[in-house]
Amino acid sequence: MSDTSGDTSGDTSGDAILAALMPVVDGLAATFGPSCEVVLHDYRRGDQSVVAVAGQVTGRRVGGALSEIGLSVLAKGEEATNDLNYLSRGPDGRVLKSSTMPLRDGAGHVFGALCVNIDVTALRDAADVLSALAGSAPVELPATTFTNDFEEVVDAVVRTEQLARGKSFDALTRAERLVLIRALDQRGVFTMRNAVPRVAERLGVSRSGLYADLAACRESPPDAE
Repeated sequence: MSDTSGDTSGDTSGDAILAALMPVVDGLAATFGPSCEVVLHDYRRGDQSVVAVAGQVTGRRVGGALSEIGLSVLAKGEEATNDLNYLSRGPDGRVLKSSTMPLRDGAGHVFGALCVNIDVTALRDAADVLSALAGSAPVELPATTFTNDFEEVVDAVVRTEQLARGKSFDALTRAERLVLIRALDQRGVFTMRNAVPRVAERLGVSRSGLYADLAACRESPPDAE
């Protein structure tokens, strides 16, 4: 299992970077006003990665969990790059324009992220009205789970993958279950140490069984399943 809170060999550059960004978090949120939220993540803190929040758009708070977007950054590891100006829809239906910028320590390792979320619901609604008048269908936006509870994030990712397959977990063959577990692994779910018990519970398998399946997924190419 990957461990985001593991040994950093005494490298404290990440702490210095976070300290330098603290006033930036407040400054950005103040500049863009009440529709803007800025969130600073330290992935070394595991599933309680939020270390600073300014503004209230997604309800995040210090000590809260990373979202599916944060999981995807962890899944990409050192290949992670800035993801700018993407649109998503929160659980409450609000449309968000967001940017996620990975942070790297002195050794070049991704250890956190600076995220900006702007509520553009009113602008999006206006655009949908114009699209309807022009005879165009509005574009469906991906939903993102913003929560302070990491278990809710895991549940959302697992539920999405289940719905994509159209089967209950207990109806999956082992081959289908391996494909599902590989998909969850690729989405970064297992970068968090406490994700395995939650996923095992949702799939109705033992922890040891899930570890075995995960190892099998990582040892074999996708087309071998």
